Amino acid sequence: MTREEIRELLNEAEKRFGEEANLIHLESGKVIFVGDTHGDLEATEKIIHKYLKPENKLVFLGDYVDRGPDSLENINFLLGQKTEHPDSLYLLMGNHEGHAVVNFHPADFWEGLDAELHQRYSEVLFKLPLAASTPNGIIALHGALPDVSRLEDIDSIKPGSIEWHQITWGDWQEGEDEKPCIDPYTGRPQFGRGWFEKIMSRLGKNVLIRSHQPSAPPTMYSKRCLTIFTSSAYKHYISERTIALVDLRREVKSVDDIEIEIV
Repeated sequence: MTREEIRELLNEAEKRFGEEANLIHLESGKVIFVGDTHGDLEATEKIIHKYLKPENKLVFLGDYVDRGPDSLENINFLLGQKTEHPDSLYLLMGNHEGHAVVNFHPADFWEGLDAELHQRYSEVLFKLPLAASTPNGIIALHGALPDVSRLEDIDSIKPGSIEWHQITWGDWQEGEDEKPCIDPYTGRPQFGRGWFEKIMSRLGKNVLIRSHQPSAPPTMYSKRCLTIFTSSAYKHYISERTIALVDLRREVKSVDDIEIEIV
């Protein structure tokens, strides 16, 4: 794409995201949840071509850039698809979309941009929604659950806030801890079963679908927390790219009620 084409794409995508709240409500049909793609354009194109249909909703859980070989192409392809199919495709925010707030490595996509494009991509991606909710028991987001009193409070979360860090950077651990802590080596928020059960009860949800943490067990907390990853960028952790398919006509009480597919 030429620079002018990228400018036009970012302007149009910014308008689309400006029409969305932080919390996306998915009401009917089948929902396909997609984990981190991290510059894996092959995975993204495969999913779009197979599942982007009028009867489906596609929800990507963040981290579209860095680590993989085709970050620029991957994010531009997704932004283009969003502008063409605004009511069928949803792009949630991951930690790698927040480079202007938190410096991290690797950040090959961001470091490869000049000052103008870095600012524009930051401005547009800061408008991405943070979570998706379904009427049959699911909340989906990038990392961990934010410290909010009710589901609707997610709409008030701002980039750079504590709750934003919890959603985009948070990791889950096997412990029973109810209070969050910070990993002294990575600086990432850490959460245990106690926090999970407390916040899920507040939100009135049964299952969390998230990505972000390739080292996490695929299922945790009595099969109520599902981690999926849809990129080839972490082959030393994950050998298969996975997505999650959910029929909104069926109640989801655990991961057993979700179809996991390899792409």
